[in-house]
Amino acid sequence: MTFSRLLRYAGAMALTVAISFVVVVSAMAADYPDFNEASVTKRTEEVIKERSKDGVFVFHDPKLDTDLNLVYEKVKIVRGMKGYGWFANAIFHDKDDPKKQYAIDFWFKPQTIGDSLDLIDIRVQKGPRREGDGWIMVTRLPVAWWWLPVQEHPGDMEERRAWQIMSAIHNYIAENKDKNGDLEVKDDKTGESVPLEFVEMHQPVRHLKKDGKYFACTDFRKPGSKDEFYDIDFWVDDQSGNLKVTDVKMHKVPVQEDGIWVQQPRYTFEGMDFDVTH
Repeated sequence: MTFSRLLRYAGAMALTVAISFVVVVSAMAADYPDFNEASVTKRTEEVIKERSKDGVFVFHDPKLDTDLNLVYEKVKIVRGMKGYGWFANAIFHDKDDPKKQYAIDFWFKPQTIGDSLDLIDIRVQKGPRREGDGWIMVTRLPVAWWWLPVQEHPGDMEERRAWQIMSAIHNYIAENKDKNGDLEVKDDKTGESVPLEFVEMHQPVRHLKKDGKYFACTDFRKPGSKDEFYDIDFWVDDQSGNLKVTDVKMHKVPVQEDGIWVQQPRYTFEGMDFDVTH
């Protein structure tokens, strides 16, 4: 399969996932009686307005490490998930090219006390790709956890799903970011805490047979650098019945070899007995 066909296939699969996801989570919106599609759309547009200047919404894309200068068009769809929040998918276009569109996800959670929605994170769901003389939107991979297929109500699941583990990790990152939006991660080798910019989370999620903990890998970047990437592992415990991040480890760190930044492993998974969580 060619790379082009692979991208098309991935996009089609993501669309299928999104459709099935919407069917399920639309019913979950009733679990947040104080909010609905209209109120979430309003809150999304408030955030966009707050972060715009002269009609241009500026969003720093952590994956591309660049500022996107976008013009808002509309909120395409709103979804709610009990215990996880609300997700608004909004359509934008590049300020210099209306045909160059983006789909941006806004993740909100209701305040513990109060009647407002707190913004947790913003992520690119689809980005533009040149095709002939025009542009098409393609799904960015890896897909964010809230787009992963959900076949059951979260409260009815007997086994944890990968997207639930990823959600717990994403919550931890969002809640522990510093004022610059970076997460400080301790380097066990040097003892120093290193501020890092969250780029993305990827699968598989693994489940250790010995102690029942889960872990997943994430990509972080050294702020101010385009090429210094860290592979950070998050370890999640479920013994209390609530998913909780209990450890954060540097799995791979950037080192320079012949003028090129590469990742050097600090440890391997050799000898670990685990299952892959889907």
